[in-house]
Amino acid sequence: MNDSIRAQGAPAAPAPPAAPMEWSDVRVFLAIARSGTLMGAARQTGLSQPTMGRRLKALEAALSLTLFQRTSEGFVLTAEGESVLGHAERMEEQALAFQRELAGSEQQLEGALRVSSSDWFGVYVLSPVLAGFLREHPGVGIELLTDARLLNLARREADLVFRIQPFDEPYIIQRKLMHLDYALYTAAGQPHPAAGDGEGSALVTLDSAYRDFPDAVWLRRMLPNARTAFGSNNREAQARLCAAGIGLAVLPLALGEQTPGIERVDLGEPPPGRDVWLGYHRDLRRLARLRALVDRTIDTLAQAS
Repeated sequence: MNDSIRAQGAPAAPAPPAAPMEWSDVRVFLAIARSGTLMGAARQTGLSQPTMGRRLKALEAALSLTLFQRTSEGFVLTAEGESVLGHAERMEEQALAFQRELAGSEQQLEGALRVSSSDWFGVYVLSPVLAGFLREHPGVGIELLTDARLLNLARREADLVFRIQPFDEPYIIQRKLMHLDYALYTAAGQPHPAAGDGEGSALVTLDSAYRDFPDAVWLRRMLPNARTAFGSNNREAQARLCAAGIGLAVLPLALGEQTPGIERVDLGEPPPGRDVWLGYHRDLRRLARLRALVDRTIDTLAQAS
């Protein structure tokens, strides 16, 4: 009887502690939330899909929550997952700020740098600069990413970005690097059209998503009766098609003058050029290898423009 009374009056045993939550698991959660699939998240993180699945289960167990609904089309955040997302993003911001602060204090001219630019600019303009820099600083490794995505400098998807639009983010240190002149080209030996007409001519130009770019607008205005034969956002592809005789193309001089088999066409008015901007996160302004690459790039390209 006394034992029964003591049992009834005893305080409840404390719940077992939750499993510790790992920052690496939070990164996995964010990658899945942003990509919607394990495959896409695996590409972002460099982990395998089975590892991603195990990490997600570990995080859900640690939180005692179901973060995603598994559907035939991928992973969709549950209401609980939506509530966790904001906290996870704030954790990411703090972790990345800490990493940038540590990286920014490194003074050695060694280590890795990720550089992003458009495809043709990386090949025809940046590559010679990077080659000279790497010969001078063999302890530095550079990864050049050439695609159309606007990479996130806060997440260190890139350390240094070159693009034709100024940066809007307040945490970016930026400067106008150079001005790019453009010209109209055709395959060598082909007849040159007259400005204001273009009847019988074909155009190699930007695809429909970029039809409002200044050079595409200029081309339609100068040759209103020409037909569009080929469209692409890849400048190298435009240059190749132009050299193959498919049509006239507006190309940056840095690309056009290095493409064999094409020649300039003068319509009495040059196509509009574009400015190139470089930008990097302010937290990396003291990173010696980044500072050295920025200085080398400015010294080489800003004077050449």
